[in-house]
Amino acid sequence: MLEEKDLKQIADKGISEQQIETQLKQFETGFPFLRLEAAASIDKGIIAPSADEQKAYIKAWEDYKAEGKQVVKFVPASGAASRMFKDVFAFVDADYDVPTTDFEKIYFAHIKAFAFYDELNAVCKKNEGKDIDTLISEGNYKAVAANMLKPEGLNYGQLPKGMLLFHKYAEGARTPMEEHLVEGALYAASKGEANVHFTVSHEHVPFFKQKVADKMQQYADKFGVKYNISFSEQKPSTDTIAANPDGTPFRNSDGSLLFRPGGHGALIENLNEINADVIFIKNIDNVVPDRLKPETVEWKQIIAGVLVTLQKQAFEYMQVLESGRYDHAKLEEIIRFVQQKLCCRKQDIKELEDAELVIYLKKKLNRPMRVCGVVKNVGEPGGGPFLTYNQDGTVSLQILESSQIDKSNAEYMKMFTEGTHFNPVDLVCAVKDYKGQPYNLPDFVDPTTGFISSKSKNGKELQALELPGLWNGAMSDWSTVFVEVPLGTFNPVKTVNDLLREQHQ
Repeated sequence: MLEEKDLKQIADKGISEQQIETQLKQFETGFPFLRLEAAASIDKGIIAPSADEQKAYIKAWEDYKAEGKQVVKFVPASGAASRMFKDVFAFVDADYDVPTTDFEKIYFAHIKAFAFYDELNAVCKKNEGKDIDTLISEGNYKAVAANMLKPEGLNYGQLPKGMLLFHKYAEGARTPMEEHLVEGALYAASKGEANVHFTVSHEHVPFFKQKVADKMQQYADKFGVKYNISFSEQKPSTDTIAANPDGTPFRNSDGSLLFRPGGHGALIENLNEINADVIFIKNIDNVVPDRLKPETVEWKQIIAGVLVTLQKQAFEYMQVLESGRYDHAKLEEIIRFVQQKLCCRKQDIKELEDAELVIYLKKKLNRPMRVCGVVKNVGEPGGGPFLTYNQDGTVSLQILESSQIDKSNAEYMKMFTEGTHFNPVDLVCAVKDYKGQPYNLPDFVDPTTGFISSKSKNGKELQALELPGLWNGAMSDWSTVFVEVPLGTFNPVKTVNDLLREQHQ
């Protein structure tokens, strides 16, 4: 099935022949659905800290940072913003010339409210010899839309989301990249330094680097911090082979194998190379203007405080187990911590001898830890928090996407559709062990949690393989804790008209 030239192409990407064989086998066998116990809720696994607890957690975080720990803000920012403008592209290509759909009418009726309006107006004058008001009064709506999308205009159809103007300020509009720099200074700075890491696609690296060079000092002066900004790209070795509908390798017109990016789960490799004690993870488009940041900052501090409080206790218990100085009562205390605080249960735990129990407890304590903010479910698409059976028979908290759930199981679908909470990708992670050594994060991925989707290339159907998602199966074997955070901390921008929401004005 694989020819000599295929093996060379595979090797050039840093992928082994064994990996390709495994991936082709996965197209054949598919991936198992996960076995669910329940949707997580305030009664089942989600913490809702009281006002006093919130204050205590903020203090715990401030105390932790005062120790000079390394903190990094990790922002997945790969990919172009083209999906944000799907409806605008459709209008430019439509066989009518005036706004017709609700989306189009809203976009043009409120065009002056967008932070990019002044820049768009300037390129319209340059390219069309007329400003936006004139073009609209003449019914030339398509020229306005085309100047936003096309390379000769703002090129928003191809730029990354992180480079678009999202929010207006008196001193000038800001991109999401800049808003993340501000956030980094407000809750992730330690000892006067703010470390922010962006994962970007290869073709966008120059844009990001130039923008950072232009803007970084302005925010460093404003917040009195020194920024350390770094970038990484998704590794070619994390690409996955595409397959025909019959499971054989899909080939390009020149006969070469087609590889596709493995999805955000590939970023576990990038995360693994970050040298930090604590890493915040938040998507590039989930930002708000300064007037709404206090709530976001406060809750980031709270979930970080929960993390370092739990980590401190886990480290103390690990040291007890390593020392050998414990009795059965102490083991029962540690079991309660793992079950109640880390939400990880083993049905047959009472049947284990003390020696087996110690091995089990060490395994559950000595692994990466994450605290995930979850918001009340308001019908946004995406994953949710669940209590799930793991490969070793334990039940623990996991974030699941709909693709991981058996749609033919009525009970599971009821859990999914009636779940009280939603995952907004609001994570804070502890990635070093009790001796201060970094974990090798790929060791904690559940490889059976990938999924297969249907795509096409040049009109030909193909199957695409996605790696276990970064906050799904890639973190499957982490200790996971959920904290309810306010809905105001979750303001994603999925379409350009989302920027007209009150939270982005």
